[in-house]
Order: sequence, then C-alpha cells, then structure tokens
Amino acid sequence: MNESRVMAIDFGLQRVGIALSDPLRIIASPFTVLKNDPQLVENIQKIVIDKSVTEIILGYPLKEDGSITTVTKAVEDFRKLLEKHLKISVTLIDERYSSSIASERIKSTVTKKMKRRDKGLIDMNAAAVILEDYLNKV
Repeated sequence: MNESRVMAIDFGLQRVGIALSDPLRIIASPFTVLKNDPQLVENIQKIVIDKSVTEIILGYPLKEDGSITTVTKAVEDFRKLLEKHLKISVTLIDERYSSSIASERIKSTVTKKMKRRDKGLIDMNAAAVILEDYLNKV
C-alpha cells in the first residue's frame, strides 16, 4: 500500500500554513503553521521526510479577476526554491477564497472567540481548503 501523502502550503510573507492528506489521499487536514523565516525550507523538508510527502501543492494567489497579486511573484520564487532543495514537484493551484472558506469553517467549529482570531489557525485551515480542492479534482 502507498503510504505517501500530499502536502499543501498556504504561503504568506509572515506565516506559512501546512496541511497534509491521509495516506490514502482522501482527507485533507490542517497540520501546522510555520514562520516564514530562513529555516522555512528546512522545516518543510523535515515534514516531507517525517510524513512521507511525495507531492506538494502550493496555493497560487490571484485576484478575483484572475490577475496577479503582490504576493504572486514571491510564491513563484518559493516554488523554485522548494523544487531545488526538496527535489519534489510543486504544483501551483488557485487559492482564491481559501482563507475566507477557512475562516467560515473556523467560525462554525471553534467556540472560543480568542482562538478564532488566531491567524495561524486560519493559515493551516486555508492550506487544508487548497488541498481538499486539489484532492477532489484528481
């Protein structure tokens, strides 16, 4: 049986949300949030190794009309960096509305208001939304 997983990344200039699939590649779950710091690629690499990740999905930020955002170029550069260091294919997937969908899910499942304001919680749930969208298409 194939035990490999798919990782989704919701890239941000301060925080990076991470979600992982189950080994059957059916369920997308929020996993963690990482600081966007000089150790980011190394920290992602540790997760890739520990969780047997063989595929990475990277949220591609676009405006509602499909044009690029201020973060789009940073995401493209980050993709190249990941592919170079991890030797894994990184697929870009449209992430429009992922953060708003994640926020709505959090509002309906997290009871404490202070916890709902945790931006890291939104980031990793946005990554799960991106991954879920990808898994539903393949």
